[in-house]
Amino acid sequence: MSTTRLLILGLISYLQPVHGYDIRKELASWHVESWANVQPGSIYHALRKMTEEGLLEEAGTGQTGNRPAHTQYALTAAGAAEYQTLLRKYWWEYQEPTDPFLAGFAFLPHLPRAEAVGALRARARLLEGWNATYRDNVEEWTAYKPVHVAWQFELTMARCEAEARWCHDIAARIEAGEGTHTNEGPGPEGESAEEWRKAIRAEYGEPVDEDDE
Repeated sequence: MSTTRLLILGLISYLQPVHGYDIRKELASWHVESWANVQPGSIYHALRKMTEEGLLEEAGTGQTGNRPAHTQYALTAAGAAEYQTLLRKYWWEYQEPTDPFLAGFAFLPHLPRAEAVGALRARARLLEGWNATYRDNVEEWTAYKPVHVAWQFELTMARCEAEARWCHDIAARIEAGEGTHTNEGPGPEGESAEEWRKAIRAEYGEPVDEDDE
């Protein structure tokens, strides 16, 4: 939610007073659903919520042609302060990107060795394909945008390139025989399920009622 707030507050600070429709369309053109996990449908809810909280205020209505009138929004003093707080939070703090692949990778031993190798190499090819697309189109995509937009693409390309190298490296190590897979042995790193449970209890103690529910 705070990412959605930052994007909306920041955009309103540029364009105020501005219609919610224009905010939604502009953020959609930024493809925020892919890199910021902001869904277009959440934007109107966030506008209403921040208005209720006193971060935004309705600054009249506007109408284009025969379309229904739209509410225009502007930042309140509290909204401007919240924007500056969130802006600096994301500049000065690091949060590891959320990637569902990591949840799957946690259970790497449950994949047959050959399938894991194939999947990693396929992921590397996908990342390399994205990078090629970015390189071929970045000048066109950023031709009429501020220079820092191109820098964002450079960061995305650097991440894709680094992860593709990692995929190739791990695939090679798995193929060379490192690690243990469940179709080859009793469990992760050679442990049985019972040994694993005992290790968990030894580190964290016996379960209590609330953990069993």
